[in-house]
Amino acid sequence: MCFTIALSQKALQHSNRLITKFPQLATVNTNYCISAFTFPKHPIITTENPKEVNLFQWGLIPNWTKTIADAMKLRQYNLNAKSENVFEKPSFKKSIQNNRCLVPVSGFYEWRTFGGEKYPYYITLKEEEMFMLGGIYDTWTDKETGEILNTFSILTTQANPLMAKIHNTKLRMPVIIPAEKEMNWIDNSIQQKEITNHFSPFTEDKMQAHTVSKLIVSRNKNKNTPEVIASFDYPALNNDKLF
Repeated sequence: MCFTIALSQKALQHSNRLITKFPQLATVNTNYCISAFTFPKHPIITTENPKEVNLFQWGLIPNWTKTIADAMKLRQYNLNAKSENVFEKPSFKKSIQNNRCLVPVSGFYEWRTFGGEKYPYYITLKEEEMFMLGGIYDTWTDKETGEILNTFSILTTQANPLMAKIHNTKLRMPVIIPAEKEMNWIDNSIQQKEITNHFSPFTEDKMQAHTVSKLIVSRNKNKNTPEVIASFDYPALNNDKLF
């Protein structure tokens, strides 16, 4: 699963992979803890506008949704899309064919179960200040008000060995699109077989992870602070390191 991410504005602004245009860049601030369950707006790059970055809301609403009540319900279940059945699910099958997107992140969080407790980890790539997750998107129009909602979902796949040690209950991880394959992912001419080639788990040798404090799950403290991604030691894990 992938429900909590981070994004540095500096990484976003200076990455030479963000194509040419981002009209809303000034509105995107560094956020060390972005929770899917708040349905935030987040920058993505789409197949429709591959040279432009735009803000879409996390939690995909299919274009066939009838009412606002249905839309608000569906988005809760469409924060992630499982790559293994994305071509069959009614909410996703149109989007995976024609509406794929890149979701820029600086890192993401996952929880490890050990000794009856859950411990949060922050996961990044070793040589990339920013990297892209594979996503899908859709546009829904409220027929009663005319409001247009642009929304997206993050794809997940089977965990690689590193992520299997961390996310050891679900054994899942987000689909990470390697830098050299980013433009291929949002190329609208590719067919299903080529699309599914992107679902393979990202190589663990290029990833790194460390435990962080439980500030990440605090309800009463500010989580948008560098402290939330800082390495934090748990004595209970000292004899059971990942590396």
